[in-house]
Amino acid sequence: MKPYLVFFLLIIVVSCSNSKTIDTEADSLQIEIVEIPKLNLEQANRLAELPLTCVGTEYPNKLGQVLGSNEDLQSPKALHPTFYGCFDWHSAVHGHWSMVTLLRQFPELEKKEEMQNWLLQSISKENIEKEMEYFNGKHNKSYERTYGWAWLLKLAEELHIWDNETARTLESNLQPLTDLIVERYLDFLPKLNYPIRVGEHPNTAFGLSFAYDYAKAVSHSELKTLIEKRAKDFYSNDQNCPLGWEPSGFDFLSPCLEEAALMKRVMSIKEFKVWVNQFLPHLKDASFQIETGIVSDRTDGKLVHLDGVNFSRAWSLNHIAKDIPDYEHLQNIANQHINYSLPSIVGDSYEGGHWLGSFAIYALNSID
Repeated sequence: MKPYLVFFLLIIVVSCSNSKTIDTEADSLQIEIVEIPKLNLEQANRLAELPLTCVGTEYPNKLGQVLGSNEDLQSPKALHPTFYGCFDWHSAVHGHWSMVTLLRQFPELEKKEEMQNWLLQSISKENIEKEMEYFNGKHNKSYERTYGWAWLLKLAEELHIWDNETARTLESNLQPLTDLIVERYLDFLPKLNYPIRVGEHPNTAFGLSFAYDYAKAVSHSELKTLIEKRAKDFYSNDQNCPLGWEPSGFDFLSPCLEEAALMKRVMSIKEFKVWVNQFLPHLKDASFQIETGIVSDRTDGKLVHLDGVNFSRAWSLNHIAKDIPDYEHLQNIANQHINYSLPSIVGDSYEGGHWLGSFAIYALNSID
């Protein structure tokens, strides 16, 4: 054997010995097993800075409203006294969700009192009445449909499962808006003839998943049953989702994986295994890999969406893999995605900081 060939093979052997890998039975490919990220108290204190910074930051702000007259030209805080910060309404909602989630999981948070005081001041009966007034306006029937709706119900769900006196007050104050959003879902879903399959806010599968979680948590049988029906209407016959086309340049959701995670919710394990083998047959392959979304500029509000796609892919992959041993290898891919984006979101630009903390928390909580 030629000397330079021996040297080349030696380099390969040494390189492989320095990383933790597994051999797949299919083709002996070596896959690196990455560190499992954890949401511990230190990480929670770090991530808590993101919602604390943005929920009271009124500007810059993207209202996304339809103007009916000069009277509609008001400041964000006047229009939305609860959810006026964090650049836009839905980010303010999940900024509040982040604080509630961290307080529930980590009662010893360094800024516990500051967060609780903010929540009680923000989610007051009077402020929620004003938020209701906006949603009931003539031009706002579809406002934040369904992305903001979904996060509002995720906030309501988190308050519901938090066994705490403050949570009971906040849940009660929020309830009128929660009920209104549920009514909007019940009214809208029967009219939606085709699902919206994009990687941004209007994605139907994402909107249904969070609403379904809420319906299960509070035993809202009407909403739960409707979502099960509509999900199966929309997606039961889907096959061979083109995951290789993802992500698009501005995606923060994976159309394929969000759909699969929704169907895992509404099907039995047996039904889901048959369905997903038709929809994403390559997921079952132990050698399956998918490259993380690469962010080229975190100061660009659209390009930084790809950090979001990494977190949302992770929570979808973990949900798909849960309780199905054949798909456990997807958890390592989820960890790869979280590990790529997590170090960059605290202390980075406001373009990502005003919303990515919530995505990171939800992704970290999806890890068993």
